[in-house]
Amino acid sequence: MKAAYFNGTEIILDKNYLEPKSDEVLVRVRLAGICGTDLEILQGYMKYNGILGHEFVGIVEKSHNAALIQKRVVGEINVGCDKCDFCKKGIQRHCPNRTVLGILKRDGAFAEFLSLPGKNLHVIPDIITDEQAVFIEPLAAAFEIREQVSLKSHWSVAVVGDGRLAQLITQVLKLSCSNVTCFGKHKTKLKNLTNNGIKIKIGIESSDEQSFDLVVEATGSNSGFLDTMKLIKPRGIVVLKSTIASRDNLDLTPVVVNEITLVGSRCGLFKSAIDALAAGIVSVDYMIDFIFPLEEISEAIEHAKKPDTLKVFLKP
Repeated sequence: MKAAYFNGTEIILDKNYLEPKSDEVLVRVRLAGICGTDLEILQGYMKYNGILGHEFVGIVEKSHNAALIQKRVVGEINVGCDKCDFCKKGIQRHCPNRTVLGILKRDGAFAEFLSLPGKNLHVIPDIITDEQAVFIEPLAAAFEIREQVSLKSHWSVAVVGDGRLAQLITQVLKLSCSNVTCFGKHKTKLKNLTNNGIKIKIGIESSDEQSFDLVVEATGSNSGFLDTMKLIKPRGIVVLKSTIASRDNLDLTPVVVNEITLVGSRCGLFKSAIDALAAGIVSVDYMIDFIFPLEEISEAIEHAKKPDTLKVFLKP
């Protein structure tokens, strides 16, 4: 099969990569998305070698469950050992022996085929397009915040960042809190959020400092954390969504002085994301920038790195 393999230094298109061989479900990838984590891995995050990509939609080709064959699916990316306490509690994302699609010890979606256990797969309703379905994984990560934090409707909420994940988070938080502001650096990327009654700001003004009950950091940069600490009220809650490959030191003194609660937040369950897209209460179509064939993986990655880009897809 064709696959884009990352050897730790560069991505190489291999036209004769071995197809997945396992007892898992074999999925033919229809579309895969390039996300911020993929770009971080290219900079050394996770020290990963293999096929990148964890946002995908595909068609089931082989499965022990005949009802799944030829179904259109997306997949949860963490595969646990099914033996540890975390797995028994249903939180495979924290299994110490887990593999993670395109991130940790498991080939991902930048290929013609991938494999996952059947329990990781979700059949997608026809009302959701392929392009929309690729957003389900990051949208699930956005909904995870609502599982971790008991949101109050009267809170003033800020999201720091203007990329794909930040915009999904902003829309999800708006479902629970009326006063939501997204802080970014590129007005053209944020303009569509105003259609949902979300305030947008380019840069932080003095009047914004220490004025938010909840701030979500989703920039993927150290500077984003510093901006977040400017915005949060004393005794407020900060949710950290970025995975940052940089080794620069962060000053956590304000966290202690202002008694800030820090919440690390990663993956989420898919059902809320699927239901939201099917109901049309979250918008993603405006974020689609370009679809590249897998053979143009290098060009696709360069396009995804551009500051004004929101979402780039690969089509194997």
